[in-house]
Amino acid sequence: MMPTGNLDQEIQKVPLLADETGEDQEYEEHPSRTAHEISKDSWVQVCFVLTTAMNSAYVLGYSDAIMVHLGWIAGVVGLMAATALSLYANTLVAKIHELGGKRHIRYRDLAEYIYGKKGFYTVWILQYLNLFMFNVGLIILGGSAIKDVYGLFSDENALKLSYCNLIAGLVCFLFAIMVPHLSALGAWLGLSAVLSSIYIIVAIAVSIKDGINSSARDYSIPGTSIGKIFLTIGAISNLFVPFNSGMIPEIQATVRAPVVGNMMKSLYVLFTIGDLPMFAVMFCGYWAYGSSTSSYLLDNTSGPVWAKALANIAAFLQSIISFHIFACPSYEYLDTTFRSEANGLRLHQKLSLRVVLRGCYLAVSSVIAALLPFIGDFIGLFGSLCVIPLTFVIPHHLYMMAKKERLSSLQKLWHWLNVIFFGVLSVAATIESVRLIVIDSKDSTIFGD
Repeated sequence: MMPTGNLDQEIQKVPLLADETGEDQEYEEHPSRTAHEISKDSWVQVCFVLTTAMNSAYVLGYSDAIMVHLGWIAGVVGLMAATALSLYANTLVAKIHELGGKRHIRYRDLAEYIYGKKGFYTVWILQYLNLFMFNVGLIILGGSAIKDVYGLFSDENALKLSYCNLIAGLVCFLFAIMVPHLSALGAWLGLSAVLSSIYIIVAIAVSIKDGINSSARDYSIPGTSIGKIFLTIGAISNLFVPFNSGMIPEIQATVRAPVVGNMMKSLYVLFTIGDLPMFAVMFCGYWAYGSSTSSYLLDNTSGPVWAKALANIAAFLQSIISFHIFACPSYEYLDTTFRSEANGLRLHQKLSLRVVLRGCYLAVSSVIAALLPFIGDFIGLFGSLCVIPLTFVIPHHLYMMAKKERLSSLQKLWHWLNVIFFGVLSVAATIESVRLIVIDSKDSTIFGD
């Protein structure tokens, strides 16, 4: 449940870091007000949070989004490079979590400390658009899983995808009421690992079976000559989406001291072990179905029915937990903003406030998911506009600004090259996303199926 005392009394003592080794130097009152828990979780729990986000039901779409448009060589090499570059970019943000004698528990707070108010609002807009669109996508994934289960046991088409999306949104709302903040996930993260294992194992096993029984597969990259260029640009942009959440400071805010050392442990485990299930699904799916791989891998698999039903149910339930992770920065903003005006309210009144605030967030997310089931193109647009700048362009520049007196000319050149490369990639991928929206909107309708 949400803490019930005066908000000023809930500001916790948190450790500051002397350097990047992760050793504690001193303790100081946290400079920022927040209605959520700070410095409570072990690095293992934080690692589970990161792994849950990486191995969400989105992994069932990466074979199509990445491998189909890049092929084996470019796909595998690109993924290895994206893994290394993403780990490096995430560590840059983790290492400057503490600056100026205080921790920056929100990405926008860190940007404000470096850039001022313009940086604050730029990151605030980019981050919240990114997380909101990720959550809309998770509702659609959950709705797709419900519809697939329905289709396995019924030949009728009475249950439309838009209805399924609304059902998924309702379940997300109920979960949001039960779990007040990121640190409260606790055992739910263990359940998430079990659920992820179910749909990942089923997808891998059935894909391998189908691949063995298939006489031939086509691995040629689909599309016209011009289309291939644009789709390749989009796929290169998609290489970096699985590894990055755009909310490293918010997740790091929950970890216990030593903050940097523990966050680094979590990142190292995530990028060496935690990403293996995602790679396995991606490669097995593409190996089995080639260029005909579906945007939702379970649509390709041939059975048995019980296995597909189990995998879809697991994907639906896991998408609920993943939704909560990506929604937590928004929940924290709402809780903190309105808690300061609600300190005199009783416990049940504060719970009612949570119901209203999160209900509004889920209502908007669910309605958009139901209205525009082809939202995948819009998610790609916000991915190119938000994910790449948040996780590569801004971190490299932030790090340079924070450590400029300690960086050599060669190090500065390296960071500038990353800023320029990912900036250009973001612009090119945004153009590709707009092109896809224009093309796909011609064949799509509101409340489509």
